[in-house]
Amino acid sequence: MDKLYKGIHKFQESYFKKEEEFFQRISQEQKPDVLFITCSDSRVDPNLVTQSKPGELFIVRNVGNIIPPYEAIKDKNSVAAAIEFAVLRLNVRDVIVCGHSNCGAMQSLSWQDSDFNNMPHLREWISIAMPVNRIMRRFYPDASADIYNRIVEETNVLLQLQNVQTYPFVADALNQGHLHLHGWYYDIGTGSVYSYDPSVHQFNLISGW
Repeated sequence: MDKLYKGIHKFQESYFKKEEEFFQRISQEQKPDVLFITCSDSRVDPNLVTQSKPGELFIVRNVGNIIPPYEAIKDKNSVAAAIEFAVLRLNVRDVIVCGHSNCGAMQSLSWQDSDFNNMPHLREWISIAMPVNRIMRRFYPDASADIYNRIVEETNVLLQLQNVQTYPFVADALNQGHLHLHGWYYDIGTGSVYSYDPSVHQFNLISGW
């Protein structure tokens, strides 16, 4: 905790003072263009990876960057609440679902039931992504361990892109051209980010900007 307290002091005395006018300006309201849904993993920092400033991304983080399908969780679905707020109130133009390498949540899809002992909430949450396992058994039964994990993580991104489209207001915004969906994959070890291209059904490296 001492490190965090020192960090707050450093922020207030250096960065904030230099950018005080900027913070005063954004303190009145937020106008992000992007809803960024990613994993709670401590190694994933959306603002760092995209080099974006406060106020530019409306960020949702959870275990496994999972989006429950519409009506899947009736009670206290914070992800659904965030999507509603971002699309219907903030009028974001883009939704990014970003998975990442070495994702513990995706690895837990292969756990035995006993591995979830004392973690009933995690078990229930991860079950939303279980369709990924069925896809893997059907199409990639012989994949090596490293390739298997990468495909699981990428497939989960595609599953969540499907799930977000089950929200009627999202589907409407997509049909009207007011909203666009993006599937990203972040490789922590290389710093590379890949974007899904539906025309070729693969994740391509984002580069050359």
